Amino acid sequence: MKKTVAFSLLTALSLCTLPTVRCQTNAFAEKQVTVYTTAQNTNLRITDVGTLKFKKETQPLEKEAWIFVDPSKRFQTIIGIGGALTDASAETFAKLPQSAQKKFLTAYFDPQKGIGYTLARTNINSCDFSSDSYTYVANHDSLLKTFSVAHDEKYRIPFIKQAIAAAGGKLTLFVSPWSPPAWMKDNNDMLHGGKLLPQYRQAWANYYVKFIRVYAAQGIPIWGVSVQNEPMAKQIWESCIYTATEERDFIKNYLGPTLQKNGLGSKKIIAWDHNRDLLYQRASVVLNDPQAAKYVWGIGYHWYESWADGVMQFGNEARVHEAFPNTHLLFTEGCVDSFNFDKLNDWSLGEKYGNSMIHDFNDGTVGWTDWNVLLDEKGGPNHVGNYCFAPIIGDTATGKLIFTNIYYYMGQFSKFVRPGAKRIISSSNTDRLITTAFVNKDGKLAVIVMNPTDKGINYHLWIAGKSAATTSLPHSISTLIVE
Repeated sequence: MKKTVAFSLLTALSLCTLPTVRCQTNAFAEKQVTVYTTAQNTNLRITDVGTLKFKKETQPLEKEAWIFVDPSKRFQTIIGIGGALTDASAETFAKLPQSAQKKFLTAYFDPQKGIGYTLARTNINSCDFSSDSYTYVANHDSLLKTFSVAHDEKYRIPFIKQAIAAAGGKLTLFVSPWSPPAWMKDNNDMLHGGKLLPQYRQAWANYYVKFIRVYAAQGIPIWGVSVQNEPMAKQIWESCIYTATEERDFIKNYLGPTLQKNGLGSKKIIAWDHNRDLLYQRASVVLNDPQAAKYVWGIGYHWYESWADGVMQFGNEARVHEAFPNTHLLFTEGCVDSFNFDKLNDWSLGEKYGNSMIHDFNDGTVGWTDWNVLLDEKGGPNHVGNYCFAPIIGDTATGKLIFTNIYYYMGQFSKFVRPGAKRIISSSNTDRLITTAFVNKDGKLAVIVMNPTDKGINYHLWIAGKSAATTSLPHSISTLIVE
């Protein structure tokens, strides 16, 4: 959309007039702010809606809304933002016409024409978002002589390769297992929880090594690995239970030493990989043991524990960050479940993402990973009927892509907050506006402001005694680029 169209929409809504440009001699007088906005009931989708200029400011007034940004206070370094490249995504992608495939790859991974994803996750063995349950070895092959990823070569490996190419040849990819092979578990079932049998702990640690090496040989480098997806959930799909002490001991006695012994000590080990509710307990048990902690790069977490009452839980991430400042926090999975094709235009989908991402980054998270990047018109495929929403839906009946506002809300972050960026202070004086901010490696500031209310809000962006006035549209998210 052209700027003139965007300005006409703002004028039509009668919400604000952008400030008059005036020459200043102060430090920020020559700085320009470009505003990119996504808003409900408009055509604005990460749209350039114009520029702002700073003016000298005296004491801010309490009766007005302010976003205070302090670039001198810098915190965690961002590793990336992205989503999961699952079997379901790969299979849906393969069913789309080539034109839609090209559009999809550009939309997600091109930093100029798309939203520039730089982080990704995939599964070891099958997960719920696979069309069937499978492993890479024959029954009772504890020596892993039959290990083969032939299953993945049909859809997932070609899909991941194309994603890496579309991202410019580099994509930070971590992997997660949902379950060991059934014969390694005490319930002899990949589904319905169960635990890894003690006699197969070393064989299972070797399994990670095999996967990393075989994928690397396919041209897919693995950056890191989580120990277990959702280790406290007995699911109707692939799952495996670890208590905190069991996970700690598996890391320090098997997974950590095995990766190091095989020359893979640089691969990042991520513990927990489950919900925020038990985040601190799991982190403290694992990280208070020096022999386990030395292998752990970070603590991963999901958001699902809070959806039942519709209220997200925040704060546990900050407690972990305070207690263990040298261990990284990584959001490893989130999605909206109970898929309904008729609700693809529901604006609350994206707002849940924006709300979570702002709080998670402010609490110290270094990366944010959505769940499936692509699903079909049924919210799958999924071999247990656990259908979910995704930012992009591929309608395999029509061959068309449907972009939900999740895509645009995530893009307000991933397009403008690049790997290597550092979070900086961004403080709001009103609960009606939530905010976070970053300074990129090129020096550009990215200030994100979200308005989840039904009313437009006039506010001032304040940096170092200078301010720029603008408006946050109802149910909108904006990224203000200061350069």
